[in-house]
Amino acid sequence: MAAELTTTKLNPETQILLDQPLLRLPHELARRNFKTVQKNVERENKDILASLKSTANASLSGQDPSQTLDNLDNMISRMQGLKRKMDTLANDEKTLHHYSKRRIQHLQELYEIPSLADVKYDEWSRVRLNRLLVDYLLRSGYGESAKALAREKSIEELVDLDLFVQCHRIEESLRQRNTQECLSWCVEHRPMMKKLDNRLEFELRLQQCIELRRNGQIIEARQHARKYLTQNASRYPLEVNKAAGLLAFSPDTRVLEYRNLYSDFRWDFLAKLFVKTHHELFMLPTSPLLHIALSAGLSALKTPSCHSKHASSTANASSTTTSVCPICSMELKELARPLPYAHHTKSYVENDPIALPNGRVYGRDRLIEMSLKVGLHPGLVKDPTTGQLYDREEVRKVYIS
Repeated sequence: MAAELTTTKLNPETQILLDQPLLRLPHELARRNFKTVQKNVERENKDILASLKSTANASLSGQDPSQTLDNLDNMISRMQGLKRKMDTLANDEKTLHHYSKRRIQHLQELYEIPSLADVKYDEWSRVRLNRLLVDYLLRSGYGESAKALAREKSIEELVDLDLFVQCHRIEESLRQRNTQECLSWCVEHRPMMKKLDNRLEFELRLQQCIELRRNGQIIEARQHARKYLTQNASRYPLEVNKAAGLLAFSPDTRVLEYRNLYSDFRWDFLAKLFVKTHHELFMLPTSPLLHIALSAGLSALKTPSCHSKHASSTANASSTTTSVCPICSMELKELARPLPYAHHTKSYVENDPIALPNGRVYGRDRLIEMSLKVGLHPGLVKDPTTGQLYDREEVRKVYIS
């Protein structure tokens, strides 16, 4: 009984390793919301105090009272505009705090579950699985399906729908050869991008220069390069030089370097660079959380016999077994291929193991019993996985050392 309790005891710390983005993202958004509030207040405070001082001095110098009243009305209007901004940002902060509270409650539920065998753990795991599925759908671009699933399972507060929908919308706009929406996003997040030394905005400006040259607008392309590219000459000297040389090469050039700049593949490059930048900025994993969870489970099951040259039972019509190896399955084999093998401290083998000529090892009694059940001659045995037939004299006894 004690051994059973030990093996089923729940360790919450290992369970929540996958859930770090659950709390990290609302915290990051709340921090940026505070920075925006601070920036707006400081800017308006500086401007209004300067205007107030200027108006007071002008009034004492005999300025027309109507002009003084106009200046005061203008300052009041600016303060009212600031208040509206502050109200919007305050509502955003309340929403973020509500999301954080709900997510903390969700994780706290895990700490109140004593055992893996508890039915409450199954319920909590289903909620997490639904979260992982919504995350996967969002990253794959199926925003409406993700919203429907989140709404059906009542987990809207546990997933980041709006953030990923915006990310996918901007990604698609780049694939449709439109840089404006992505540039607006870059301007909004420029301070953080500078800290990361990110080159997304430069690449977008370079692409605009390329499109101007593609359309034959050489003068406009040169002006654009002077305004947006030359200021980055010290950081990206090679790219700036290429942009300058681009003015002398038409879109049908055979020079490889400039042909690559005109290539449509650059739009795909920009879309991928934006997604990478977006996830770095918000501290999101680059891979879907579902893949990370599956990788952990697949690695625990993977053995050297997986991905072997022998066909698996699922791919062989003559197989007499119904077992399915998830590592070798068509759906998961590519995900599992780069993963490390499981580390087993104990080996579990059948009694009296024997090896077939193809290298597969089975228990002698079970193999003979299975061969007789399928109607084989007593002198033959059948590999239950590959369906190959062998004479009993060909099998070799295996000794575990």
